[in-house]
Amino acid sequence: MSHPDVSGRVVFLSGASRGLGAGMARRFKEHGLRLVLCSRSAPAVGEGADVIARRLDVRDEQAMDELIGEAEGRFGAIDLWVNNAGVLDPIAPVRDLSLDEFREHVDVNLAGVFLGSQCYVRHLRRQQHEGVLINISSGAAWKPYSGWGAYCASKAAVERLTQVIAQEEESIGLRAHSVAPGVIDTDMQALIRATSADRFPDVSRFVDLKRRNDFNSPRFVADALLDLAFDPSQRTSEVALRLPDESS
Repeated sequence: MSHPDVSGRVVFLSGASRGLGAGMARRFKEHGLRLVLCSRSAPAVGEGADVIARRLDVRDEQAMDELIGEAEGRFGAIDLWVNNAGVLDPIAPVRDLSLDEFREHVDVNLAGVFLGSQCYVRHLRRQQHEGVLINISSGAAWKPYSGWGAYCASKAAVERLTQVIAQEEESIGLRAHSVAPGVIDTDMQALIRATSADRFPDVSRFVDLKRRNDFNSPRFVADALLDLAFDPSQRTSEVALRLPDESS
């Protein structure tokens, strides 16, 4: 499959230390993109002439502002912004969650996306530049899973937040999408498979996916996001998107 020439474009990616984020960071580098990476542990692609890699929490407003200022100084305008950082814990019925656990989860999965999206919109307005915002969502935004109350709620909220941003910022040339990348065999999936059925009744489905090795790959997801952002033939007016299975 051919892909658009994206060499020299600038991409921001959060959650770039492991799993989907690490795989996307490596694939983006293969495409010759200039990268602005962040994660709570060291990003999978290290600092270089075309890479800014920082350890930070996406909920830290000052750290995010400083990172974007550095990116503007080195690269100028950011063409694609991917809010990928997120957590699945805690996996438990709503009746067993503490309020602090729920708040912490929503703080990362929703407030982090809010802050990242806000930073990008303000950046585009300063730079007078068109851009693409992609917020990583999940099928859990549409399908309820027992044991995933906090996760389902936060991802559903990300969907609607993205729709609002797309509507608010259309006039400046921002395209905003929430993208469910499909199931990818990451540490998060290992956590799911290790969860007892009394806490997560659908665990057997994910164990079976592992048995069949029926996953999307970070490379596939990265290429799909680049097509969505930079290939005119792949653009869509839809905001909430689900990627197909890699085998399809």
